[in-house]
Amino acid sequence: MFDLPLPNQSGPRPMGPVPNGPTVAPDPSLPFALTRMHRTPAALMSGTAAPVVVERFATLADAMQGAFELAEDNGSDAAPQLLAILDCDQRLVLAGAASHGAVAWCQPVANALEARAVVTEAVQLRAQAGRAIDWREPELAQRLRHRADLLDARLVDPLWRAFAARALQNAA
Repeated sequence: MFDLPLPNQSGPRPMGPVPNGPTVAPDPSLPFALTRMHRTPAALMSGTAAPVVVERFATLADAMQGAFELAEDNGSDAAPQLLAILDCDQRLVLAGAASHGAVAWCQPVANALEARAVVTEAVQLRAQAGRAIDWREPELAQRLRHRADLLDARLVDPLWRAFAARALQNAA
């Protein structure tokens, strides 16, 4: 149902705004949004660190392909960034880390018990990151927060867990 092709798909899609060109707003009628985290210090402190929509897609497969294209456009020397695919109701469908021209998708949790364990571990990592800041170890704190973010990326909405796991199996 969600992987019906668009009637007129042609060639590769441009990813994000074109430099020195007009900014085209993503089509809000398409059900899957490819997003990246907006993690500037100001956004984090103000509570506005919501994901930024890069592009919208008709199918999950197209959104996954769009994530790969975005990772390739960033090149192999760019810092890793977290990408997430959200549905039209802002539920997490799939997430992963884009770096070195590829996307490493995070395996969705299988059930509520596993989700609770993942949340607990992510909270502990963030607490350790806070202590690392107190110890004046910003690089360690950054690595711990990144690991916690990767754990959070596994917290796919229960509606999408089986579907996302199957999509990852098919993509492999």
